[in-house]
Amino acid sequence: MELILATEALGALSQATRLEAFRLLVKCEPEGLPAGDIARQLDVPANTMSTHLAILARAGLVTSERHSRSIIYRAHIETLRSLLLFLAKDCCGGRTDLCAPLIQELTCN
Repeated sequence: MELILATEALGALSQATRLEAFRLLVKCEPEGLPAGDIARQLDVPANTMSTHLAILARAGLVTSERHSRSIIYRAHIETLRSLLLFLAKDCCGGRTDLCAPLIQELTCN
């Protein structure tokens, strides 16, 4: 991931509602959620949520697909992986023993 793409993604996630929406979508992978459900679950007006989702989409963090009258949003997991790798790639100066707790926390049980 390039620096400019990382800053765009981090900028999109730097707002609380967008971060909550993205985290919700990550939990709902791979099915995703309709925009209205996201707005309801986060108690955010639909038009406001639409703006937040558009910002996440421009940053490459979510994708959308129209199904009949609904728009289904999904977290773009590859962008998340790239962003996390970008942030942690030079972690601890190559000392894997210092990164071990991070890796252990990220490992799914």
